[in-house]
Amino acid sequence: MQTRQSKTAFAAVALLLAMMAVLSGGAARRESVTVDEVAHIGAGVSYLQKLDLRMNEEHPPLAKVLAASPLVLRGVHADYSNTSWTFSGKMFNSYLGEWVFGHWLIMRWNDPYSTVMWARVPMLLLTLLLGLAIYVYGSRLGDARGGLLCLCVYASMPAFLAFGPLVITDIAIALFWVLAVWQLPAMWRSPSRGTVLKFGLVLAGAFLSKFSSGLLFFVFVAFALSLRWRAVPEQPTDKAARRAWRRRAWRNLAKATFWAACFVYVFYFVLSWNEPTDSYSMIPHFPASPILRRLLMPLWKYLRGLLGFAFSAGSRPTYILGHAYSHGVWFYFPVLFVLKSPLAFLLLLLLALVIAILLKGPATGLSSVQPSALPTGMELHWRALWVSLVVFVAACMLNRLDLSIRHFLVALALLILLLAPLPRMLRSLRRSNWRGARSAQWATIGLAAGSLATAVWAYPNYFPFLNVLSRGRPGYLLVNDSNLDWNQALPQVESFVRQRGLNQILLDEYGFTEPTVYVPQAQIWSCQEPSPVDAGRWAVVSASSIADGHNCLWLMQYPHQALAGGSMYAIQLPQTIPAVGTPGGPPLPEAYRYLGGAPGFDPRPVFLNCIRDPEQLQPTMDRMQAMMEAAARKKK
Repeated sequence: MQTRQSKTAFAAVALLLAMMAVLSGGAARRESVTVDEVAHIGAGVSYLQKLDLRMNEEHPPLAKVLAASPLVLRGVHADYSNTSWTFSGKMFNSYLGEWVFGHWLIMRWNDPYSTVMWARVPMLLLTLLLGLAIYVYGSRLGDARGGLLCLCVYASMPAFLAFGPLVITDIAIALFWVLAVWQLPAMWRSPSRGTVLKFGLVLAGAFLSKFSSGLLFFVFVAFALSLRWRAVPEQPTDKAARRAWRRRAWRNLAKATFWAACFVYVFYFVLSWNEPTDSYSMIPHFPASPILRRLLMPLWKYLRGLLGFAFSAGSRPTYILGHAYSHGVWFYFPVLFVLKSPLAFLLLLLLALVIAILLKGPATGLSSVQPSALPTGMELHWRALWVSLVVFVAACMLNRLDLSIRHFLVALALLILLLAPLPRMLRSLRRSNWRGARSAQWATIGLAAGSLATAVWAYPNYFPFLNVLSRGRPGYLLVNDSNLDWNQALPQVESFVRQRGLNQILLDEYGFTEPTVYVPQAQIWSCQEPSPVDAGRWAVVSASSIADGHNCLWLMQYPHQALAGGSMYAIQLPQTIPAVGTPGGPPLPEAYRYLGGAPGFDPRPVFLNCIRDPEQLQPTMDRMQAMMEAAARKKK
């Protein structure tokens, strides 16, 4: 009987992961390269081909290396004599040059469709690996049914389906965060050297995935403090033994962190082997200085990347629930979570909370006769999960970089795992002959099925997904950035152009690539600055530009058509463009908004100018430095 159940569970897991691969991979095959992928794919290829980390150092290299591996094995071509590469040898230059180099590698030197597709394959595999980990850990926290419930919700979550295959850091950090948090309790259990080493390897994976992984150190502290606040069954009762127990844990954490640092150092050492060491000048030249510089290069690169990350992660203007803010807001991620999660998932969380309260509540009398919702020995793991969730959510709410649900994937994965004990709790209710137990079981099954149905219904447009709590309001009035569009819908724009037989289309994209690779008829346009000659023509505007990246709500009074599920909108402009500043007309210059909250200028022409002619990189950098120096003098 147990073998038959194991085979059934294995088949169900395989089926759910296959469904996720088809839905997520199928959607990704229909999409153009997204904003951050331009820099990440080019950087990853250069890491492997040149052993030089100059590109995109504001993000650790692991995800980019994994994505670039199939490209390098297939012989992807990159021209390292191009100005975009040679220009990027200096620290701040690379922040501009990486976009030009990535664009040329994807769009000019190789076929863009196959290049992006192969780069996304390893990321899709990481997404499926996270799904497998969620099933295994969910089964440990509850039982096989609990694991399947978690996997069912994960495999149908639009946020994971949209961002999982993309060459970005978010799915990698979600995977290694979950692995690290799950292994954390082992540090309190007299682990072997191999266990500590394995934990160090997982920590290294997190540190090599995203710089925000440093929050794990806060998790370690919070977890240790929680054990002082409320003990777990396996915690020693004797005071001296408990003190030794804690000290052993901290020693193990220190050893694991040391091993993680060693792994990270070796990774950076290999990938920076050919990078010139003259990028730092604190060590003067003497006979042994080349060796010393090379040995210190990994540390220098990691710290410099961390500095770049801190600089880029500062507060930016944001948009949520119809309001534009000049800074991030604490309620951004809670609102985003409620709007962009399937309603079935939210109801499952609510049901699990109600059942847990029912089982624990003294009024029901069930708490004294029912076994724990967790299997024996899982209390430390459960504690580690919810403590890390609290730390991560608190950091998201305190931080003011409010851009996308993709930055919340760690929290989503942890919340999914918290559903694991639900089937076990429901069986406890049935054994106690509680009247609503059977209804609750059927509700759980129905909600799990509803979650799967939502994923199928939303295919392939997972980026702009909003649940029914949006009350039918357009996404551009509620959320921003890649929650709607990340420039992935250009193939749908080309389909619209072909269907209409248009020779040209005005395009206001949410990105700064050359769109003619996907839409040959595209003419870059700003919906804030239409000209009289645009009257009567068709324009396509990113949903992220209508109220956030730009101020273009005036367009939506004219005939329009949603593309890619509302990621972009095709609009037929009126025969006469209304005067600037008039009701129903384009905004006045003082009301302009710009992509990424750029201060007072549109960054797209700057990037496009450099992409079309890389020789413009240095003059552009000179102008930008002059502008910053002038602004600093004015401020003084």
